[in-house]
Amino acid sequence: MAAGLCATATSKPFRLFHHSHLVQKPTPLFSPSVLRLRTIHKSRRKTFFTVCVIVEDQKQSSQPGILKDEITDGKNYQIPSARAAERLAKKISERSTYLVAAIISSLGITSMAVMAVYYRFSWQMEGGEVPLSEMFGTFALSVGAAVGMEFWARWAHKALWHASLWHMHESHHRAREGPFELNDVFAIINAAPAIGLLSYGFFHKGLVPGLCFGAGLGITVFGMAYMFVHDGLVHKRFPVGPIANVPYFRTVAAAHQIHHTDKFHGVPYGFFLGPEELEKVGGSEELEKEINRRKQMIR
Repeated sequence: MAAGLCATATSKPFRLFHHSHLVQKPTPLFSPSVLRLRTIHKSRRKTFFTVCVIVEDQKQSSQPGILKDEITDGKNYQIPSARAAERLAKKISERSTYLVAAIISSLGITSMAVMAVYYRFSWQMEGGEVPLSEMFGTFALSVGAAVGMEFWARWAHKALWHASLWHMHESHHRAREGPFELNDVFAIINAAPAIGLLSYGFFHKGLVPGLCFGAGLGITVFGMAYMFVHDGLVHKRFPVGPIANVPYFRTVAAAHQIHHTDKFHGVPYGFFLGPEELEKVGGSEELEKEINRRKQMIR
């Protein structure tokens, strides 16, 4: 708000006033408001000072998209900012790009995983003998690797990403420019061992190859779940549909959002077990507030 002060001097008699008068003149459009304050003087001839306080009307200057020099019939017409429209179009394009990448990668990885599991066991059972120990080991390692990735991600997130690899992970904690960020490299790094384990387990028979195949499958399942809940639900990089209505996923999203506020020194560093990690440091109340806030945003 800009303010100015002016004074004029006149010589005329005045009577004693018991109170002051505050007069506000009507102001034309796009002109500053003028407040005239008459001072108290005794009943004798003396110089009279009129003090004018000039206050700029910010209601017209602070509203984005209103052009002051365009008036039609004494009214303002709000014109959308070209810059805001450009940012919106860019944001929609970025989400569309990432959505296409997510769908292609998900369908591709899912179809390859299903086909690999089917052909691997059908190929191993051609002799009529069912390798039960190998089958059990494969599925057991699939679940174990998926759960183990949560603890690996928690440790790496705290000990590496927020430490020596912060120069890469920092891109995830600031406004993203474009559909991708440097932090996405970590997804490729985690995908490399999964591809290696799946390849070795697919082309070899035996218990050890079966365990390797299961471990690669578990890493893949965790990566896909992480992409949909973390990138889609939490950071809105693409729409996730009914996933947003799953209560536990909403809790996971709220816990991860608290991680980005750094209210508990970065906790939780884990993701799917983030709510439990946050409760251990006394963040239950803050977690509940964040869940309610996200519900209000959906309505």
